[in-house]
Amino acid sequence: MADGTESRTPLSDAPPGADASVSPSSPDDGYLERRSLRRGSSGPLLLTGLGVAYVVSGDFSGWNLGLQEGGFGGLAIAALIMGVMYTCMVFSLAELAAILPTAGGGYGFARRALGTWGGFLTGTAILIEYVLAPAAISLFIGDYVESLKLFGLESGWPVYLACFVIFIGIHLWGVGEALRFSLIVTAVAVAALLIFAVAAFTDFDAGSLNDIPVDHDAFGANSWLPFGILGIWAAFPFGMWFFLGVEGVPLAAEETRDPARTLPKAMAAAMGVLLLLALVTFLAATGARGSAAIQEAGNPLVEALQPDGEPTVLSRIVNYAGLAGLVASFFSLIYAGSRQLFALSRAGYLPRFLSLTSRRKAPYLGLLVPGALGFALAAWSGDSARMLNVAVFGATISYALMALSHIVLRRREPLLHRPYRTPGGVLTSSVAFVLALSALVATFLVDKDAAFIALGVYAVALAYFALYSRHRLVATAPEEEFAALAAAEAELSRD
Repeated sequence: MADGTESRTPLSDAPPGADASVSPSSPDDGYLERRSLRRGSSGPLLLTGLGVAYVVSGDFSGWNLGLQEGGFGGLAIAALIMGVMYTCMVFSLAELAAILPTAGGGYGFARRALGTWGGFLTGTAILIEYVLAPAAISLFIGDYVESLKLFGLESGWPVYLACFVIFIGIHLWGVGEALRFSLIVTAVAVAALLIFAVAAFTDFDAGSLNDIPVDHDAFGANSWLPFGILGIWAAFPFGMWFFLGVEGVPLAAEETRDPARTLPKAMAAAMGVLLLLALVTFLAATGARGSAAIQEAGNPLVEALQPDGEPTVLSRIVNYAGLAGLVASFFSLIYAGSRQLFALSRAGYLPRFLSLTSRRKAPYLGLLVPGALGFALAAWSGDSARMLNVAVFGATISYALMALSHIVLRRREPLLHRPYRTPGGVLTSSVAFVLALSALVATFLVDKDAAFIALGVYAVALAYFALYSRHRLVATAPEEEFAALAAAEAELSRD
């Protein structure tokens, strides 16, 4: 049978777990063979590095804009709360990843717990995050290249294009090579952050932390909360930038050795590293130069090391390392987006041809199509802040749905084999769920237009699913088989 063709299954014979209105298809025997990833390419170290790589660029820039929303105290509290949210979410996802170690990640978890609609809603939200974030980061890379005067280049579409071409090319080479490259670049960025912290703490002055003028009209305003209590909430999206993306580690499940054991360990280790980096970066940067001086800086760490505005040897090193951090996050987010797109396409939620893999087992269209879209957005828009805010909006939706999936599975399937169990159980995922909803609402306080843009994209995607793809799902895709098996077991238990 030709690729992409299908034999229709009558409604009465639909596999357990399928929606009543859906007629799943059974493609030919070679369907999944043409859509397979390279098994066993990743171990604990590479996966831990991947988790840190997703996020590390956020330590170098972006988080400081939250000082304009909440001041030092407001951003500190927001970052602490978001740290709790991500920690709870990572432990919840670690359990889900051990249960269902497939490339579907969040889509697969929600598909099992919330059905096809829940799976699609979650997968689409994750795609919004992982398509928009690399586009925004390519703009930051362009700014760094220009500020460092590398090869005399200026920020513009040729630099953005070079980013996508070079780094997608490495991904097409192979996942093992890609993750090793990511680990090396991430190690450089992390080392530079630690060097920065040591240098900045030598100039630490606690009195400069709360030097932003107080808005006396704001409720609860004081020197530590210059914009009042509401400023804490408004700073949530910026507190997220210290951790945004770490939830993408489970997307590497099909390319991991012994994923049920490796994924939880790698996710916990990555989260521990990120919490430490967030703490030392935030305190060192604000304490060395003052919150007011860096609240609008595009490169806050460099600003913190240049009290007189003159570059130093150390500030130049940190500047180059900032570029390495941006490359690491850009590179790893492309990886995450391609795997989520691959899984949704393989299961029929998106056009099936997008999940075809090359001889090197790379989902080449899953890399090239989002890359082309990301480059087009970067070259056309040039608004990195708006694109990041859209990405954050998509991320918060996916967080709430993934946390809800953990709660539902714990309640509905308590006897399900769990190689790893979340500490605190449902209480942990409930905390993540509530805080994710709070962060979602906070995005409207920061950028209403970005929130409505994301909702518009969501509406188009949902129309496609409702009118077309939900009637053409692939029953043999791993995530769909897992959900069908659960429904069959439930039916047997009722009988």
